[in-house]
Amino acid sequence: MVYLIITVAKILLIVFPIMACVAYLTLAERKIIGYMQVRIGPNRVNLSLLPGIRNLRGFGQPIADSIKLMFKEIIIPTNANKFLFVSAPILALAPALAAWAVIPFADGWVLADINAGLLYILAMTSLGVYGIMISGWASNSKYAFLGSMRSAAQIISYEIAMGFALVGVLMAAGSLNLTDIVMAQKGNFLHWFWLPLFPLFIVYFISGLAETNRAPFDVAEGESEIVAGFHVEYSGMLFAVFFLAEYANMILIASLITIMFLGGWLSPFAGIPVLEYLYLPGIFWFGAKVAFVLFFFLWIRATFPRYRYDQIMRLGWKVFIPITLVWIVVLGLLILLKLPPWFA
Repeated sequence: MVYLIITVAKILLIVFPIMACVAYLTLAERKIIGYMQVRIGPNRVNLSLLPGIRNLRGFGQPIADSIKLMFKEIIIPTNANKFLFVSAPILALAPALAAWAVIPFADGWVLADINAGLLYILAMTSLGVYGIMISGWASNSKYAFLGSMRSAAQIISYEIAMGFALVGVLMAAGSLNLTDIVMAQKGNFLHWFWLPLFPLFIVYFISGLAETNRAPFDVAEGESEIVAGFHVEYSGMLFAVFFLAEYANMILIASLITIMFLGGWLSPFAGIPVLEYLYLPGIFWFGAKVAFVLFFFLWIRATFPRYRYDQIMRLGWKVFIPITLVWIVVLGLLILLKLPPWFA
């Protein structure tokens, strides 16, 4: 019983901060893209009811958005499958949260340090497509169904490239355990896997954009083409859960990039004179790297126009998959020859 209570407490300790990060990532996106486009972004909703807190430049905007969505009416279309219609957002969000069970935030800071952590991550991230497919089918709308089909085809296509990229990480680290993968990168930033696995790093990063339906791969929400995609019939909290799932997946992908290629919680200055004595806890470095990756997610959205569907499919099948396969062969030869400094 005590073990169960401790486990539930650990789960809540992970889920609540993630939900807070999801909420304020929406604010960060609007502010960062606003600054890039020489706009201000949200700057009116503050926590002015609290004494001594003034002029927080829109800090209360995510809270206001949440309250508004809670009180909006949930409309279920006529002849829609009500059970599946309501279940689809949950099926989209649940895998994004369940995957955090094996994410190591720092040395020893992990809920379940299982040996097959990488396989568990692949399994969880693959389940999100069911929520999207079911939402489009259950909505009884041709526009929603078309959006879900396009999104599912995109996600499945880029999952293959992401899987091959992770095979390269597995070969380099020699383990499926995420903690072992981080420890295999021990050293400064020149020892992390982003350098020897640079093509796989780029493929995984771009595939992560496609996996989360982010611009320029947001064909599921191509408003000018299919009226907002698979969730066009959703409103209120059901729509909010889809919104949470997208941003939770963004943070998850950024965390996986950090663990697989950027040294996880390790300091970038290890072994560098003077700088290596700058001690900061591992959770700080992990959070800083995740924020760094998320900034690039937002930067890309503000920079690139949406790709055509045929361009997206061609990039995934004819460019990324061949690149990953070739680099896996090259990586195997490097490991076989025991070339330093990474594979000695």
